[in-house]
Amino acid sequence: MTATDYSDTSADRAELEGMVEAFFGAFTSGAGCGERLGVLRELFLPEAVIVRTCGGEPAVYGVEEFIAPRQVLLEGGTLVGFREWAVAGRTEIFGDIAHWWGSYAKEGVQNGVAFTGRGMKTMQFIRSTDGWRISAAAWDDERPGLTIDA
Repeated sequence: MTATDYSDTSADRAELEGMVEAFFGAFTSGAGCGERLGVLRELFLPEAVIVRTCGGEPAVYGVEEFIAPRQVLLEGGTLVGFREWAVAGRTEIFGDIAHWWGSYAKEGVQNGVAFTGRGMKTMQFIRSTDGWRISAAAWDDERPGLTIDA
């Protein structure tokens, strides 16, 4: 293979950035929540690994282990007006692998108390015979002593 076989095409970039947008969009409470979370099953490889760090012992999830409790929370009525969104990020592509690294924000009302938060997420992608899929994701949130530079 030559280097030209590993080109970063605008179509690949647009597809990957659409996947990042769909990933964050899945975490929105309200009408259509189940359908949005269902899209995650299409975005992830079935064997994907998702990791939350956030200052404690890392929690490692499979796809269903990751989606199920979030669906209960987003549809349960104790968390309302919730959404997450990418603030800034970059996508790097090399052949059949890609990576997104960026900051995100979230807001909502849980048990009647409004909150906001920010953090950093990373997503790794691979091109399969079915197209691009997320093979891994991980995140860490701001907390005392760990903040995102302005």
